[in-house]
Amino acid sequence: MPTAVSLFSGCGGSDAGIINAGFDVLMANDVLAYAQAVYEHNHPETDYRLGSISGIEHFPDAELLVGCYPCQGFSQGGVRDAGRQINTLYLEFARALNQIKPKAFIVENVSGMVRKNYAHLLQDQLRVFTEAGYNVSFQVLNSADFGVAQERKRIFIVGIRDDFGIEYEFPQPTHGILGGPAKATIEDAIGGMPEWPEGEFYDLDFHWYYLSRNRRNGWNEQSKTIVANPRHMPLHPMSPPLEKLEHNVWRFTHDGPARRFSYREAAKLQGFEDLAFPEHKSGSMSMRYKVVGNAVPPPLFEAVARALPNIWF
Repeated sequence: MPTAVSLFSGCGGSDAGIINAGFDVLMANDVLAYAQAVYEHNHPETDYRLGSISGIEHFPDAELLVGCYPCQGFSQGGVRDAGRQINTLYLEFARALNQIKPKAFIVENVSGMVRKNYAHLLQDQLRVFTEAGYNVSFQVLNSADFGVAQERKRIFIVGIRDDFGIEYEFPQPTHGILGGPAKATIEDAIGGMPEWPEGEFYDLDFHWYYLSRNRRNGWNEQSKTIVANPRHMPLHPMSPPLEKLEHNVWRFTHDGPARRFSYREAAKLQGFEDLAFPEHKSGSMSMRYKVVGNAVPPPLFEAVARALPNIWF
């Protein structure tokens, strides 16, 4: 079984994907205590190191290095400041890459990284990874094209070590194409789950900013993007539809019951099979939403990993 090291691992979306693709994750890392608690509860065999990556001096040898460094500087839902220090955490990933020298690496981040005002940061990542000795490619993929019941576009940067002389080819969509299975829907992902799971969803009012856009899709559609902030979590399809009154102003079409997705539903819509949420002193409801919303859909990461050439043995 080929081995992997995971950085900026969160609660394990990327790692669930590569485990399904046949990799043994030796080490994972993140700064959030509840992300560690969820990860270790679901993958107890992995050595999870809590704390800043800058404090890790030595990394295990492995065939694959994966990382999903934080995206607040690029994200539509974040600060979107090209000068933020958090935007340069790829240099820590590059440090690990140069030390481990794996056969391949996979990086995931928000699609906003391809915006014109961040082009210099994307190009610098490509430069740094190329100078480390890798043939590097990047592409934006949508999780809905790979069996996830959610519209979620993410950029992937993949590198194969130069000595193999191989250029990575990104996977083609598997769902919603002629001759293939239909795209997964909200019904497929969470149909049959409790309609009103008390204590598992954020139940405060729908403030003006929340109602500045349409937050609801129907049972037979894909979910809107699952986010880390529970205040902005999309609406469950049991909620009334929203209608547009004017620019940035929406309202419910009737006063029937309405709620956001629960954190367990959000995990299902991210493509986790049965993500368990252990009790932990840091495991508030907001933190449960956060670790799920920050995760990578496992089926999407699995598809990217399975498309790697067989260079492991």
